Amino acid sequence: MLIKVFEVGPYLSNCYLVGDEETEVGMILDPGFEAQTIWSGIRSLNLKIEKIVLTHGHLDHIGAVGELKSKTGAELLIHREDARMLTDPRENLSAFSGENMKAPEADRLLEDGEVVSVGNLRFQILHTPGHSPGGICLISDKIVFTGDTLFAGSIGRTDFPGSDYETLMRSIREKLMNLPDDTTIYPGHGPKSTIGQERKFNPFVLEALRP
Repeated sequence: MLIKVFEVGPYLSNCYLVGDEETEVGMILDPGFEAQTIWSGIRSLNLKIEKIVLTHGHLDHIGAVGELKSKTGAELLIHREDARMLTDPRENLSAFSGENMKAPEADRLLEDGEVVSVGNLRFQILHTPGHSPGGICLISDKIVFTGDTLFAGSIGRTDFPGSDYETLMRSIREKLMNLPDDTTIYPGHGPKSTIGQERKFNPFVLEALRP
């Protein structure tokens, strides 16, 4: 599996290019901003992008969707509960910063447990609400893309419309902390980590796991 990360935009969001090296087919995960930077990376890796997958619908993860969907012709996927965020600036929070961002409507609405294929790679969708109603993580073998559900040493904010702290704690406890300790976390912001590292040292995870 090929993974390349771009830290993009004013919110320093992580956009990932994920590719199957055997078939040279790939997906874009959370193209928040800087479409041209991401597009240059796609061309340098010689990937055929078939899917754009969004871990959630906030502005810092969807800002470059329109341009990159136009350039690649890729299918756009998001969880059903966040689909309205794509076209509603208040829902995706861009209205509050004066940007009024709108992305194309989704081509496919995801559900918990569904499998997304990228070439020969398979990613299971974990619905992890809390930061947003339709937040998801994608897991494949010992790798999990956690969006804004779980960061190295922290978690996603829960002071936005549609966010809920207890729901996020439950998602982390019941979905992510069931994964093996050596699973690598690729988050929506900040450096990568492992499930084991977060289980031991992340204060929010420690709280979520407290009896």
